[in-house]
Amino acid sequence: MKKKISIKDIAQAAGVSTALVSYVLNDKEKEARVGKEIAIKIREIARELNYQPNQIAKSLKSGKSHTIGLIVADISNPFFANLARTIEDEAKKNNYTVIFGSSDENSDKSADLIDVLINRQVDGFIIAPTENSEKQIRYLESQNIPLVLIDRYFPDINTSYVVTDNFQASYDAVRHLIQTGHKKIGMLAYKSNLIHMQERKQGYIEAMQDSGLLAGDSLIKEISHSNIRKDVEIGINELLRNKPPVDALFFASNTLAISGLKFLDRHNYRIPEDLAVVCFDEGDAFDFFYSPLTFINQPLVEVGKEAVSILIDQIKNNTNSNKRRLSISSELVIRKSSGA
Repeated sequence: MKKKISIKDIAQAAGVSTALVSYVLNDKEKEARVGKEIAIKIREIARELNYQPNQIAKSLKSGKSHTIGLIVADISNPFFANLARTIEDEAKKNNYTVIFGSSDENSDKSADLIDVLINRQVDGFIIAPTENSEKQIRYLESQNIPLVLIDRYFPDINTSYVVTDNFQASYDAVRHLIQTGHKKIGMLAYKSNLIHMQERKQGYIEAMQDSGLLAGDSLIKEISHSNIRKDVEIGINELLRNKPPVDALFFASNTLAISGLKFLDRHNYRIPEDLAVVCFDEGDAFDFFYSPLTFINQPLVEVGKEAVSILIDQIKNNTNSNKRRLSISSELVIRKSSGA
């Protein structure tokens, strides 16, 4: 078996003391007034010797595991996959490892993941909370466990969060459809009480009302997470059977848009000639659609970086009492599908 490299081996190779090596490898060279050239040399030797720190011993000594628990709705969704990658990269820059889990919008699964990650002794959580998971978030807060919510939050719970300005993004997307001449705009959104989906619906409603257009329940079709394909087909059929039928569709998520576009394509509807389309968030599959989609480009990199920054600040200060709440603007990327 290959010998495990120790701090002593690095010290001997560098011609310095083990204490000096320890300071450098624990990022405390400034406190110990270690010269920059010596610090670089020690790190280079550590890399050459493939030094692997004893994380268990390190955790016991510092009381920190240098791991972050990340819970998203569905890691296979490009939105959450890209957001998770940003969080992972940003955490790595700060010497943290991220452990992922998908809740599948299920509160029981979310609770199980939180229990597992607490047992893994993560230093803090970044969570896209599910519906009916308020009790879980309140528990983490009561235990003073560092926590940042992303994508959605609970208005009645005092937590740090980083989200997209869902209301304004939705409002701007629908106003764009109106300005391109569309009068009867249908919306497909998830059946959910979560704040982000409610804000997207409210943005749609107010954009329609401010333009003097009808925005009743008959034009908003709610889709179940457990039955997306069938519900989307039923919803679009109902909107097209209206007298007169809708002339544009606003999808409240990329997964809803993909299901909707497949249905419209099967039934020979042309985009944007027969129906204009705008989607909240983008998706890799959109690049293969014959009519480039107009979509709301969410600031994933900024959301991920801010979430990690806030969380690490809480971890270092051993508290989650310093709440920060960020709502970041999105960009409407205008392409062919909206008939612009």
